[in-house]
Amino acid sequence: MPLQVSDYSWQQTETAVFISVPLRGVCGRDADVFCTENYLKVNFPPFLFEVFLYAPIDDESSKAKIGNDVIVFTLHKKEAAVWETLSVSGVDKEMMQRIREKSILQAQERAKEATEAKAAARREDQKYTLNVMMKIEEEERKKIEDMKENERIKATKELEAWKECQRKAEEQKRIPRKEKFYQQDKQIEEEKKLKRKNLTRNSASRNLATKGGNSEDMFFEKLKEDSIPAPRSVGSIKINFTPRVFPTALRESQVAEEEEWLHKQAEARRAMNTDIPELCDLKEEEKNPDWLKDKGNKLFATENYLAAINAYNLAIRLNNKIPLLYLNRAACHLKLKNLHKAIEDSSKALELLTPPVTDNANARMKAHIRRGTAFCQLELYIEGLQDYEAALKIDSSNKILQNDAEKIRNIIQGTELKC
Repeated sequence: MPLQVSDYSWQQTETAVFISVPLRGVCGRDADVFCTENYLKVNFPPFLFEVFLYAPIDDESSKAKIGNDVIVFTLHKKEAAVWETLSVSGVDKEMMQRIREKSILQAQERAKEATEAKAAARREDQKYTLNVMMKIEEEERKKIEDMKENERIKATKELEAWKECQRKAEEQKRIPRKEKFYQQDKQIEEEKKLKRKNLTRNSASRNLATKGGNSEDMFFEKLKEDSIPAPRSVGSIKINFTPRVFPTALRESQVAEEEEWLHKQAEARRAMNTDIPELCDLKEEEKNPDWLKDKGNKLFATENYLAAINAYNLAIRLNNKIPLLYLNRAACHLKLKNLHKAIEDSSKALELLTPPVTDNANARMKAHIRRGTAFCQLELYIEGLQDYEAALKIDSSNKILQNDAEKIRNIIQGTELKC
């Protein structure tokens, strides 16, 4: 049978009642607090404290603080008035039992209502997620349809242009043969006239010049024309060049810069791992880590955390040097209460976010906050406070961070619970 606690103390104002109950060496985590508007009970074996309140209280806004081997209750009255006593007088065992049963029923009904409200909220969230996913898929389908339509229009235009070229070619082939023959005859006639004119000019020049000299010059010109060689035959010469990685000649290259570039390219190939079986069924754009990161962000926005983790996992297997992949996956693990994995991913992101510069300050702050949140949910408040203080060093003017850090300090000094 539990031992009743009688050495408690209480004070009151017109709107609140303050009760101090000693724990007598019992750990605060072992204390079980049950409170309704007319009944208060604290069970910390082997001790028991219960009181049937003089008047109703607002149990939702009332609080209990545990620390320094004592529980301090702050009970807010529903009606502002001064109580004559803490506990209602003239209560027999049957009435006590009825009050206990009524309090338990009220707590069960309230828990049932809370469960139903939570289930309704979950259904609304699922409905909203489904609508968002349908909208995203509809947009993607529309985008694909637009791309197909643009390609169809482009192909149609190219086909029409090709047909026009073919038509013009056919029209040129339909020129009458008579016109061709006429042009050929005209060209032959012009050549004949030109030859006659040249012969007349040569005759006149021969009459004016000396006979011997003219004969010698004409013979020399004719010999010169006859000695012109025939055109060369077509051939090919094979030339072999020294094999080089870069197309520039060795005298124009910069060996140091080329070696550095080759080294960077090798590192990039090592970082980009494409030998993954899952990549066989993916499109080319889906093999890009940045595309997978954006896909994971969209899934996270729709609260589909497991699918988002799968997207981040594949992106990390492709390239494990991108810190935002680990940072976003830590957020998913935090939502799914995979606290140790959230701590691991946040730590990996912080390792990659070096050296600390202004450009990566926001990412480092998020990594500290997520790791600190995971530590606090594991009740490792000292480690969590260290991460929050590191985040405050990055953004010291953030009021939300200041308030959260102050709450963690209060928890370390004394745990704060709701009734």
